[in-house]
Amino acid sequence: MAKKVFVSGCYDLLHSGHVEFFRQAAAYGDLYVGIGSDSTILHLKKHRTLYSERERLFMVKAIRYVKDAFINAGDGVMDFIPTVDALKPDVFVVNADGSNDQKRRFCEERGIEYVVLQRTPAEGLDARSSTGIKEGLCSIPVRIDLAGTWIDQPYVSQYAPGWAITLSLEPDFEIVERCGLSTSTRNTIRTLWPLRLPDMDPEMLARLVFCFENHPERPGGHVSGAQDAIGICVPGLCRHWYDNHFWPEKIERCNDENVLQWLEKHLCLVLMFPRRPDCSVVTGKQVDRPRVETLASAADRCWDAILKKDLKAFSEAYRASFEAQVAMFPAMMNEDVQKYIDLYSKLPGVRAWKMSGAGGGGYLALVVDDASAFADTHPEAIRLHVHRG
Repeated sequence: MAKKVFVSGCYDLLHSGHVEFFRQAAAYGDLYVGIGSDSTILHLKKHRTLYSERERLFMVKAIRYVKDAFINAGDGVMDFIPTVDALKPDVFVVNADGSNDQKRRFCEERGIEYVVLQRTPAEGLDARSSTGIKEGLCSIPVRIDLAGTWIDQPYVSQYAPGWAITLSLEPDFEIVERCGLSTSTRNTIRTLWPLRLPDMDPEMLARLVFCFENHPERPGGHVSGAQDAIGICVPGLCRHWYDNHFWPEKIERCNDENVLQWLEKHLCLVLMFPRRPDCSVVTGKQVDRPRVETLASAADRCWDAILKKDLKAFSEAYRASFEAQVAMFPAMMNEDVQKYIDLYSKLPGVRAWKMSGAGGGGYLALVVDDASAFADTHPEAIRLHVHRG
């Protein structure tokens, strides 16, 4: 009689890597698969499943290497315990990245052989992972803040009201965490909608995201600025007016194709390095009425220059907004950031620069004469494509 072999996982986005794992595991005997329930995945991974547990069970059972499959009745990382105790397998197989001492001890206590397989793709195929596939399929935008940001915090706008200007971007380049593109808010969105934004009014969606991210029990009491949610959820170019409140009093949008194409022609990103974990950009902040009024004035001029497609005026206002940010939050800057600015500010065709986001590192956002030509001579430069909805 063949041995009973057991494996367990989510299999939420079934791919060739899973099938190859099943094939290798089935070499030890008749293969039985435990599948994480929808509720377990929601609890562990903080997002809903792409496919329901019934769909995942159907697909896994259809694979020829699988003898039978079940929805695990337990919960947590050891949700397979009731399944194993009912099945009584001879062998428990895991991938190397899914192996841990807790599983090993569990098998030892029950006299189950514990086998660890290295993650290897099937011959002739590329390595696959659910995380990598989801990243490639995810169409949730990122945002770049063009001018006026920090005004979305009431401790700034209490001194003077003003606009924050954001641009929603297609995620068609590698999105690096902690680099000023509002990945924390984007990750929050992905706990609700893993691959794409829902089809609904963008401003209402942004408000829902803002409220969800800033729930009352959020640790630390920090409120993420509304410009993050708005910049991601509202397509195209927009500006939002803040006056001593977390949510803006008004939002204005520009979806003029000529303007958006003009911005794509003159903007690009260069990755510097992620903001260090110990970096606090609010340390030593100097927020007062003159500095906030300078920030607000620069944002006004930046918006007007964009709508007129005036590159000279846009570049000047863009730099002025960044300088106003740094004047209020000098910890945005450090020696490593300054080295990048010193390097890129001297290059031909570069007119203006700023850090995207709160600073301390991240992407350097450049205004250039021609983004295509600049990227041709500087392959590290990232061309931007505006999310149009």
